[in-house]
Formats: sequence, C-alpha cells, structure tokens
Amino acid sequence: MTGTSFIFWAAVLFPTTQWVADRFLAELNRRYVVARRSKVPEAFEGIIDTPTYQRSSDYTLARIQFAGVESAWGLAVLLCVLVTPVLAASYAWLQGWLGDAAWVQALWLIAVGVGLSIPGLPLEWWAQFRLEERFGFNTNTIKLWFLDRVKGLALALVLGVPLLILILKLVDWVGSHWWLWAWAVLMAFQLLMMVIAPVFILPLFNKLTPLAAGTLRDRLLKLGEKTGFSAQTILVMDGSKRSRHSNAFFTGFGRFRKIVLFDTLIQQLTETELEAVLAHEIGHYKRGHIPRMLIANAISMLVGFAVIAWLARQPEFTAAFGFGKDVGLAPALLLFSLLSGSVTFWASPLMNFWSRQHEYQADAYAANVLNDSQGLIGALRKLNEKNLSNLTPHPLYSAWHYSHPTLLEREAALAGIQNLAQW
Repeated sequence: MTGTSFIFWAAVLFPTTQWVADRFLAELNRRYVVARRSKVPEAFEGIIDTPTYQRSSDYTLARIQFAGVESAWGLAVLLCVLVTPVLAASYAWLQGWLGDAAWVQALWLIAVGVGLSIPGLPLEWWAQFRLEERFGFNTNTIKLWFLDRVKGLALALVLGVPLLILILKLVDWVGSHWWLWAWAVLMAFQLLMMVIAPVFILPLFNKLTPLAAGTLRDRLLKLGEKTGFSAQTILVMDGSKRSRHSNAFFTGFGRFRKIVLFDTLIQQLTETELEAVLAHEIGHYKRGHIPRMLIANAISMLVGFAVIAWLARQPEFTAAFGFGKDVGLAPALLLFSLLSGSVTFWASPLMNFWSRQHEYQADAYAANVLNDSQGLIGALRKLNEKNLSNLTPHPLYSAWHYSHPTLLEREAALAGIQNLAQW
C-alpha cells in the first residue's frame, strides 16, 4: 500500500470508527433509559413525579433516535467529500479562474464550509420544529430561524474571510514559522471577540435588557459585592423567543463582564435559587476555571497549528485526496478541520472529567458562600425537570458526553459538603 493510499483509508477509517463507537455508546444509553423508564428511581422519589420522569425519558429517547439519524447523515456527507474529487476539483477550478492568492484560498474555505452546512439544514429544522415542538420547548418561528442562519453566514463572511486571509498570508510573510504567528493571531482574535461579542454580536440575535430594579436585582448585586465579583451589569436575554429551555452565563472579562440571565430562567426559579445559580457561576471565576480553560484552549490550538504545519509539508497528505503539488495551505487546513474531531473524540472522557471537577468546585463555592446548599439543590432539580434532562444516563455514555455531573452526583456532593459543615 502506498503512502497516499494509507493516508486516504486512514482518513476514511477514523470518522467511521468514531461513528461506530458513538453509536455503541448511544445504544448503551438507550437501553439504560428504557430499562428504568417505568418507575421513578428510588433516589428521585419525592423529587420528580412519574409523568414528568417518563416524559424526560421519552425526550431522551427521541433525541437519541434523532442523533442516530443526524450522525449517520453527517458521516455520509463527510465520506462523500473525502472519497470523491469534489474538494480537489473545486479548488483547482477556483484557482484556475482567480489564481492562488490568499483571498482565493480563504474564499474556497468559506465556500466549502457553507456547502457542508447545507445538507444538515433540513435536520436542524426538524429538530427545532418537530422534535422540540413535540415536547413543548419550541417557541421559534420559521422567519426567525431563517434570519439566524442568514446573520450567521454574514458574520462568517465579515469576520471569517479577513481572519483566514491574514493566516494564509503569514505563510508568505514569515515562512516556516507561520503557524506560531497564526496561533498568536487567533488567540488575540478570540480575546477580542470576548469583549466585542456581547456588545455588537449577541444583540444581533437577542434582545438584552437590564434587570429591572427590585428585590432580585438587589439580591444579586449584594452577592456580587459579598464575593468581590463586580460585573458591569446584569442583563436579561429574551431566550423565550426561540425556546423554553433556560440558561445563565457570563460574557466578557475584566470590567467588560456581564451577567446574562435567560428570561425563562427567571420565570422558573425563585430568587433564592437564582442567587444560588449566580453564586455557582461566580465560583467558576473565583476558582480560576476561566483562565485554566483559556490556557488549555491555547495549548490545544498551538498543537493543532503545529500539526497543520507538519501536514502541509507532507505532499502525500493532500495528494491522497486528489490535490496537486504546491496547492498552498488551504487544503491542509480544511482536511485537518474535517478529520481532527475523529481524533479528539477519544479524549472526551478526560476533558469531561476535568470539566466536572470544575462544576463540583463551583457548586461547593456556592454552598459555602451562601452557607446553604438547598437553594442550589432546588435550582438544579427545577432545571433538570423543566429541561427534561436525562436523570439516568449510562455511566459510560455520561463519561463520554456529559461535561456536567448528573443531578444525583451533584446532590450527593452537595450533601457531603453540608454534612461535613454540620460535623
């Protein structure tokens, strides 16, 4: 077997193996949920009623079934572009028409990215307007759904094309060390987006309004003062115009930090529970989770660029997919983006374990700063109930796919904190 043949079949095998492993995990999870659907587990008795528990199981099973269709379709599309000459042919045609300048390569990358997203649009529509609708979550409209995608495409063109051109031009400007400069550029871009996204981009999709004056606002601001965490403002986002799912998050950093609460979250939780949720989010900052995640992201990105630079120097790599000689950096960038997920998939349990430790630490911080864990426990119970979360995932599936501990795991950890405090 030649080098190019080996690379080609390895590229086909990696995503296929990932798909098989993921389907195996999904089937384990499906059987685990089905076996426990008929009766509320003992640990949840008195917490959730039988109809709600069974409805959450049905929602989980429906999502598993849909994910099976979605993943199979995604694999088929990926294999189609890998085994056919469509990528190499489109690249050669565009270069023959417009030349091999950096902006041409960037245009090709954007065009391929948009083209690969189109086959998934019908499934996205089905998930929103059929699956989510069936379980009472969808509040979106066809017009809004369509506009979201048009805005997303416009942002990709306005922000993505100049960024790609700059990265591709670095090859001409700094030579073999382009990847170090590209890493620095992308890191700077991400930090910049953390500042400007909440101000200029998020409002393009959602309406953000300051939290109205009242006892809730006073309570949350007082918590900020108590913990030494000052945010520029507390905002309410109209998440209910797309879904009844609820959430809360921080955006920005330093003096640009903003607390964002979904309007659905405010409707679902009491003030005590909202205070506990905010304390949990503050815990992520106070425990240093945000800079740790930024550092981990920076390291992984640096490794990724180093791999891309190495692959771009291997003529057999791009030749395995029909590209000719001296094709520039764009094909290696694209192929890496298409195949890297099949490699990082196997590191998911490790990354999720790390993320779960952060969640436990933030929970502990919230319980300690409020001197009570009941507010957070109540919030977690309601959020799991309102969002029809899977309360009984298979442990192996959970390890692979859950970045947060399950409700039972979080309650057990919080109970341990409370018992220790009492002792």
